[in-house]
Amino acid sequence: MMLTFKPINLGRWLVWTCFALILLVAPMIFTKGASLSILSQIGTIMIFGLSYNMLLGQGGMLSFGHAVYSGLGAFFAVHTMNQTGLHVPTTLIPLVGGIAGMAFGVLFGYVTTKKSGTTFAMITLGLVELVFASSLMFPGFFGGEGGVTTNRVSGQAFMGITYGPQIQVYYLIAFWLFISTIAMFAFTQTPLGRMLNAVRDNPERVEFIGYDTQWVRYLTLILSAFFAGISGALAAINFEIVTAENVSAIRSGAILLFVFIGGIGFFFGPLLGAVVGIFFSVMLSDFTAAWQLYLGLFFVALVRFAPAGLSSLLMLLLRVAKFGKFGRIWKPLLAVSAVSLVGLFGLVIAIELLYHMTLGSANGSVTRLFGVQADTRSALPWLVAAALMALSWFGYRQTQPAYGAVWNDVNAEIVAKIKGGGA
Repeated sequence: MMLTFKPINLGRWLVWTCFALILLVAPMIFTKGASLSILSQIGTIMIFGLSYNMLLGQGGMLSFGHAVYSGLGAFFAVHTMNQTGLHVPTTLIPLVGGIAGMAFGVLFGYVTTKKSGTTFAMITLGLVELVFASSLMFPGFFGGEGGVTTNRVSGQAFMGITYGPQIQVYYLIAFWLFISTIAMFAFTQTPLGRMLNAVRDNPERVEFIGYDTQWVRYLTLILSAFFAGISGALAAINFEIVTAENVSAIRSGAILLFVFIGGIGFFFGPLLGAVVGIFFSVMLSDFTAAWQLYLGLFFVALVRFAPAGLSSLLMLLLRVAKFGKFGRIWKPLLAVSAVSLVGLFGLVIAIELLYHMTLGSANGSVTRLFGVQADTRSALPWLVAAALMALSWFGYRQTQPAYGAVWNDVNAEIVAKIKGGGA
């Protein structure tokens, strides 16, 4: 079924409408505990990830210092909030962060985009270390190790909105997320966005036809820094504190990891990456001290089996469903997934036992796993973990060949149909 009715692209309108509805109803679905805070963090990371993907996914510019623009935007936003004489409404504070990020994009980007490839990446790494060191050297602006705090509830309430309740902060973040996402998607359809793709794929040919590749990268970095600054300002409003960690290489590395997980080859990849990243770093960290190990293992597995990210898996499955062949793969796919989950369950047991034995031994040898008491000094829980992993390995060896054969056949048929004009 075609969803295009010229001059209106009905499919695109449907996607954006669904996106807006998800943002509106999410707080009504996730209502327990710290759900609103987690949703707010996901929103800010989504903007940050999309801004980073303007460089990496669309322009092929690997940056290790993108946190510089979001962090400096956050610092300028928090200082603006603390200057009561300026009377800038909290609703417009993200613009302050965006303008600050853009200003530093103009300053730093002119130097960093002189080079491309590995040289560009190394320069950005040096830049983020320079700014992080400066944040400790100039405590008057950066607040030293304690950072700078603020109060988002300032001035007179507008239509009852004070941004004191977390729900109001969430909808502020959701509003800016929606606007920023539309703007960044619109950028991909502009001549500059198209030329950026060409610079990524074949810079020599772009220069041959008369375009300055450095200026294409430079202008893109400025725009990317603007949206990164918006993300930083929203984070400052959400947490009411900005520290040196906001401009650190750790934060830059985290957003790089999240965007890779989501998939740099797809516009919506950073959206998925933000959800997964917050799940590991915020939600899972409340339950286990080994969350970084799980994140690392997940990333390794993803690179091994889906190097293009979660978005590629989703799009491949949607393509199979579009051609009406999902019925042929769902049973072997379910079998492979089931035996993999068994092995994952055993691996989690082994990791948690090991962590408790090495890091939590001061609290005794007994720990609680999945509602069951387990003694690290007993052989039984270790044997259970080993048995589950062995069973999973054996089951995978039995089910994967059948799934691989069906998957290859289905995709070969789809490719043949596309080449034959039957798509």
